[in-house]
Amino acid sequence: MAGSVSLNRRWLTLLLLTTLPAVAASVQTETGHTETNRIETNPWQQLKSGGHVLLIRHAATDPGIGDPPGFDLQNCATQRNLSAAGRADALQLGIALKQLGVPVAAVRSSRWCRCLETAKLAFGGAEPWPALDNTFETPDRRPQQMSAVRRLLAEPVRSGNLVLVTHGVNILALTGISPAESEIVVVRPGSNGGFTVIGRGTPRH
Repeated sequence: MAGSVSLNRRWLTLLLLTTLPAVAASVQTETGHTETNRIETNPWQQLKSGGHVLLIRHAATDPGIGDPPGFDLQNCATQRNLSAAGRADALQLGIALKQLGVPVAAVRSSRWCRCLETAKLAFGGAEPWPALDNTFETPDRRPQQMSAVRRLLAEPVRSGNLVLVTHGVNILALTGISPAESEIVVVRPGSNGGFTVIGRGTPRH
């Protein structure tokens, strides 16, 4: 019964998000450049026509910060992984986007197991991409990784929408937004080599 109530609350949250007005948000990226964007809390209608990138933080995990010492990317048992609630959230995320009519053309993911599992449950799988890896564990690589992701975010999305499943610290570095687990930050590639954050939201409670 408790699980049913939790899922019902998450679906209610999704319905509320699709009717909320836009809000203003100050976005500061790692470069130090600050600008005020109009961040929509109901970007789903815009996504139906494609051409956007969905930055998704992995779903809820077992308690903890970072990964155990000596973790191995090739061995999920050595990492901090999705909790039962997180797996349910990832499934509901995929169902929600499909029911909202959001076309997904391609999915890339961090090589961390919690991101790959989120992508698998929500979208059926993903292409592992090292640029999306967890920079909390490797801060020295963050500038190089974020540069690669920014180049991708500046490229037009020709068909459907591109999904990138990654970590909260990476999304914060890219957009200035610290997302909740399973939260989506929607980006529109720009015409002059940049990108614009147009919305954020989550089907989780």
